[in-house]
Amino acid sequence: MGNIAPRAATIQTVTSNSTPAPKIPTITVGLRPFDPPLAGEHEPPVISALLATLSACPEGGARFVFALEGRIDALRLPEAGAPPVDPLWQHTCFEVFLSAPGQESYREYNFSPAGQWAGGQFRRYREFMHTLDVEAIIAPPVIASTRRDGILTLEADLPSALLPSGPVLRAGLAAVIERGDGHLEYWAIRHPAERPDFHHDGGWSLALDTRMISV
Repeated sequence: MGNIAPRAATIQTVTSNSTPAPKIPTITVGLRPFDPPLAGEHEPPVISALLATLSACPEGGARFVFALEGRIDALRLPEAGAPPVDPLWQHTCFEVFLSAPGQESYREYNFSPAGQWAGGQFRRYREFMHTLDVEAIIAPPVIASTRRDGILTLEADLPSALLPSGPVLRAGLAAVIERGDGHLEYWAIRHPAERPDFHHDGGWSLALDTRMISV
C-alpha cells in the first residue's frame, strides 16, 4: 500500500506444449484477513480461502501466484481495459514486498486483476524513494488473471531487473480485497501491527532464494 502510480503490464495467456515444465521449488501459504468476520453471521464469508505462492523462475526473476476462492460475484474487481485507478491498493489488488536480509530498503509491487501494476523503491519503512522505472527495463512484469468456478487467480512474473539485489530475499505477500459494498479487506500472512500495515517487516516471513532452480 503506497502512493505509486499504476502502469500497464504485459498480459500473457499461458499455453502448454509438449515439453515438460521445469520443476521449481515453490512455497504456498494461506493469507488471513486482518479483521475476520464475526462468528455467527448468517451469510457465508465472501472469501473462503486466499492462497499465495512464490517461486524462482528458470530464466531469472520470480513468480507470484494468488488464488482467491469464494463468492467472486460479491467482489468489486477491476476489469481489463478499464482506465487504471491510482493508487491501485484502494481497490482489489495483490501485493508483494521484497527486501534483502539485513537491509532496511525494500521494494513494493502492486498487481491488479485488470493487468496494471505499480512498483516502488523505499529507503526504509514507508520512506519512499522512487517508482520502478519500467521504461528503462526491457522486460516488464507479465500478469495473467483468470476467473473460473468461483476462483480468481492472478499470476505475476517479475524479471530479475525488478528484484532487489541479492540471491536470497525476504518476502511479504498480501492482498487488498474490495467487497461489493466498497468495504476493503486486508489479507496477509501475518498482521504484526494494531492496524493493517503491509509495510511492517514483521509480516515478511518468507524467504525467496532465486538460485533454487531444479530442472
